Amino acid sequence: MTYLEILKQYWGYDSFRGIQEQIIESIGQGRDTLGLMPTGGGKSITFQVPALAMEGVCLVITPLIALMKDQVRILRDHGIKAAAIHTGMKRDDIIAVMENCLFGGYKFLYVSPERLSSDLFRTKLRHIKVSLITVDESHCISQWGYDFRPSYLNIADIRKELPGVPVLALTATATPQVTDDIQDKLGFPEKNVIRMSFFRENLSYVVRRTENKLSELKHILDRVPGSGIVYVRNRAETKEVSDYLNAQDIPSTFYHAGLDPTVKDERQKAWTAGRYRVVVATNAFGMGIDKPDVRTVIHMDIPSSIEAYFQEAGRAGRDGLRSYAVLLHSPGDKRTVSKRISDTFPKEEFIRDVYEKLGYFHEMAVGDGRGCTYPFSLGEFCQHFSLPVIPTDSALRILTRMGYLDYVDEMEYSARLLFTAGRDELYRLHQDRVTEDVMNIILRLYSGIFTDYAYIDEQLICSRAGIDRHQLYTTLINLQSQGIVRYVPERRTPVITWTRERVESGKLFFDPEVYRQRKEEFKERIGAMMEYVTRETGCRSAILLRYFGEHQQRPCMCCDLCQEKVEGQLMRGEREAIMADILDTFHTCPDDPQKVWSLPYNRNKIDTVLHYMVAEGHLLMKDGKLMTGHD
Repeated sequence: MTYLEILKQYWGYDSFRGIQEQIIESIGQGRDTLGLMPTGGGKSITFQVPALAMEGVCLVITPLIALMKDQVRILRDHGIKAAAIHTGMKRDDIIAVMENCLFGGYKFLYVSPERLSSDLFRTKLRHIKVSLITVDESHCISQWGYDFRPSYLNIADIRKELPGVPVLALTATATPQVTDDIQDKLGFPEKNVIRMSFFRENLSYVVRRTENKLSELKHILDRVPGSGIVYVRNRAETKEVSDYLNAQDIPSTFYHAGLDPTVKDERQKAWTAGRYRVVVATNAFGMGIDKPDVRTVIHMDIPSSIEAYFQEAGRAGRDGLRSYAVLLHSPGDKRTVSKRISDTFPKEEFIRDVYEKLGYFHEMAVGDGRGCTYPFSLGEFCQHFSLPVIPTDSALRILTRMGYLDYVDEMEYSARLLFTAGRDELYRLHQDRVTEDVMNIILRLYSGIFTDYAYIDEQLICSRAGIDRHQLYTTLINLQSQGIVRYVPERRTPVITWTRERVESGKLFFDPEVYRQRKEEFKERIGAMMEYVTRETGCRSAILLRYFGEHQQRPCMCCDLCQEKVEGQLMRGEREAIMADILDTFHTCPDDPQKVWSLPYNRNKIDTVLHYMVAEGHLLMKDGKLMTGHD
């Protein structure tokens, strides 16, 4: 089958879009390829289509377990065999998945980067025919990147185990320096970057300076109807801002990494389905979002890098209709942002102190500890030693990059289940239809569940039973209350592994590349972000693209800086005249709003006045289209 035939058969599309086909052709020729595609560019197609045309298993490395599970579910829904291996799975289940890959049972195997260093995984992988290695979020392999993860460096070793297997690296955000570093770290024999322009013609970038961010937030959401995401810095703020919006009759929910997985899943689905207009979230919300009609993405706080901001803002307007990315900025923000430098890179003496106290906390003698793993509560640790939480968290991450520890702040453990009632007893019990279905599905899927806990795939059970995660949770809790099962829900637990023997804190070696250079890079990224926020001339879109090494041919004419420039060129009374003609056009040609562009004025001036009319409520946006308030 041709690539196009595969696309049509499994996804129903008649053609590829953007640079998808170029990437697929490059991989089909066996060339290592780096694909730079902004959020919503259709990354999955670029490795799923060629992998289906190849013999063997596509190994997909991704750091996001929730996204991994979603991808496996979607592939299975399309009739494609796929599986995932992640933390929390039993050894027997991992072996079963790997042996299924060995004998052709799966076309896609998703793994977390941490899994690559496992001896069991390495041993089994040597016997599997791998067609393609896909590295998602590949910027994580670069120490120059904004989200470096040491576990990604294991990928280079995997390549040695699989000579001749091409690599497809994918990312939505990479500067020229990071682009080069990704290819170097992954061992590309030659540079091969296929990039999609990051320019978003339909996205208006706006920075609003305000003393009252909540009031400004309401003002924006009143002026631009439709679905929205509001990003805040911490978990407490998500609920506070959501409560405020609900009090203002703007249906809202909140989302952060600390919520129960079932609750997170429900809230994301409810927002996607339109039951909530706005979701207020930390940066934990975003990956895997499949909602093209987001009209506004609003940041209540300044992100720490342009990479993070660009990726989050890019979740607006993926349907190609007019949308807004707004960043709210107040006078005190500069001081708050500057403090992040000392919080993220505390002094060496503080890091040594945290390391020493961790040894006491784990009762670890000097010279011992290598390979030991412990569940870890950051809050309990900080309370016990009277340490500040944010700098302590940063110190543990720096110690991880230095190679002394492996600090995983949210290691996911799958749900577990054990039947305490015998089979004969189950047959005598009378349950409702849903409970009967759930029990029968579990008994068919998992063997040995009467003698030992089995790790269960809750999403798979839900799919088979035709219920949602909340219904499954309620059903299993009810069975547990009846003494029929013992149920341990899916959970996330921080974990620390001592990767070396404990040394005296004074002997910790601070590699300049790991500490001082990265601190300087962090300061530069914050500086670039602040320069974007405080700029008063130019074009916001051009500033963002220049950061990623792309030259924008012309000003976007829809950001706040471009609009202000054209606004200053309007002659006295000209705005009012254009407004009157626009309103008249909307009333006389309500079915053809494009008529406004035939008015006898400069196109940029018409665009500027349209933005002004939306901001002041003379026009409304609905489903990305302009209309008068009377429509």
